Amino acid sequence: MSVIESKKKLGFGMMRLPKLAEETGELDNVDLEQVKEMVDTFIQRGFTYFDTAWMYHNRNSEQIVKLALTDRYSHDQYTLATKYHLAYQKDGTPEEVFLGQLERCGVEYFDYYLLHDMGHDNYEKFQECGAFDMVMKMKAEGKIRHVGFSCHDKADFLDKVLTEHPELEFVQIQLNYLDWESAGIQAHAAYDTITKHGKPVIVMEPVKGGMLANRIPEEVEKAFKAYDPDLSVPSWAVRFAASHDNVAVVLSGMSDMAQLLDNTGYMQDFKPLDEKELELIQHAVKKINEGIEIQCTGCSYCTPGCPMNIPIPEYFSLYNADKNEARTDWTTQREFYNRTITHESKASDCVGCGQCEGICPQHLPIIENLKKVAEHFE
Repeated sequence: MSVIESKKKLGFGMMRLPKLAEETGELDNVDLEQVKEMVDTFIQRGFTYFDTAWMYHNRNSEQIVKLALTDRYSHDQYTLATKYHLAYQKDGTPEEVFLGQLERCGVEYFDYYLLHDMGHDNYEKFQECGAFDMVMKMKAEGKIRHVGFSCHDKADFLDKVLTEHPELEFVQIQLNYLDWESAGIQAHAAYDTITKHGKPVIVMEPVKGGMLANRIPEEVEKAFKAYDPDLSVPSWAVRFAASHDNVAVVLSGMSDMAQLLDNTGYMQDFKPLDEKELELIQHAVKKINEGIEIQCTGCSYCTPGCPMNIPIPEYFSLYNADKNEARTDWTTQREFYNRTITHESKASDCVGCGQCEGICPQHLPIIENLKKVAEHFE
């Protein structure tokens, strides 16, 4: 039996739930009755995977899961994932936090439990605080069915973790068609690394924070609609992620019933993208990238001679993606940048020697562009 037992490839992310028009001061103002209707429809259409975390909706998401899901359905009708984040250390030991999560979610066990947001900068902290030991203890006691981790970091880090901790059974990563060949996010390389280790992939950010739902070029949207007018724009991104053989579940944070009906509609009898659809995806990537600010092709001619060893193409890739992002507070690009500079030079470390500009086949003003990157991220 597969580690991920979801009957279908769509998961309900309890992170961006619908909110009431008027402030109530309760449950982060989430519209609980609408969430219940969404949960009912999700299950009625044959979907089972729900994903939450304590920090979502100002620490209300797990309680909402209890009220909307676990109080109303027996555990054999759904599977539930939640997570341990290092920020929870102030709330007690990992085991104390975990037991509190069981109580808040109203379950005796979690189907999937993740060590959340692991990266180069905090890997040792997860080990030092006993999080790895805790999850394996809880699994042995039957309080966790499967243990994994989520990660916003590069393929080499994923390889390190999976080599050192083969007991981890699945990995959750950011994967979408725009980040698939991104030098900064490396979704393709990350997917291949996880697959090499024989672990299934859970996908987060398939529509890149909404960017691939409502911020694509008009020409791309027209091409999608010309091919199939009944398919929504975000469906192309979700279906791209789900089309990879080793992707077990694609998470979607659904904010209203309309989004849930759309997602469950095209994912109910999911079929992977065909050759023509993949060509349209490549066209979309090309057109989106044409509108980016720094026209770096990622050839990396500039990096071998850099005296500061700055990963220039990676930083330009993250900068371009972040400038296109709909959100302005927290973005995954910022997370990748902050994580990378824990073991690589920062953009602001540039000494302006000019060797990179002398070899760049695109003749980019790399020194000035690195200043933009530093100002934006640092």
